[in-house]
Amino acid sequence: MTSARPLRADAQRNRARVLAAAEKVFAERGTAASTEEVARAAGVGVGTVFRHFPSKEALLQALVVERLARIAVDAREHAALPDARAAFFDFFTSVVRGSATKLELADALAELGIHPNEAVATVAEEVTEALSALLQQAQRAEAVRTDIGVSDVIALLAGASQARRYAPDDRPLAVILDGLRVPSAQ
Repeated sequence: MTSARPLRADAQRNRARVLAAAEKVFAERGTAASTEEVARAAGVGVGTVFRHFPSKEALLQALVVERLARIAVDAREHAALPDARAAFFDFFTSVVRGSATKLELADALAELGIHPNEAVATVAEEVTEALSALLQQAQRAEAVRTDIGVSDVIALLAGASQARRYAPDDRPLAVILDGLRVPSAQ
């Protein structure tokens, strides 16, 4: 069994360009946009797209994983902030407000028969660990109820993100955030 060789620097840059272009193209035109449109936006040939992502499904999956990896990084950065109370609620709000494209990508994968959990298996543990650290800090600061676990936070992030499809204002988000707070912290 051979291990995968690391990508050359130019190949890494091309892969990053393709992912950035795909995120922009799919956000602007929806996931029905073609890989050719992505290639044009990235300034590469369609062959380069397919060298990195053998199918549109693989590209969509890579985008979902990339977004979740950024969420993990963001959670770790928030966990390093001195105000654990503000850090947790700012992070939660930011994730929910930025969820529209992620939901569209997950929906597209589901339509293609790829369960979103399968698509993110490679990054799920990283996200869970980062969220857990952020949650624990907020709980130590008595900002978040202690009966809330990381699986609850993940479920509430998903639910609040879905709620934005039906109520684009922040009212459902505010209700969820109030439910997470320690009663004396409200």
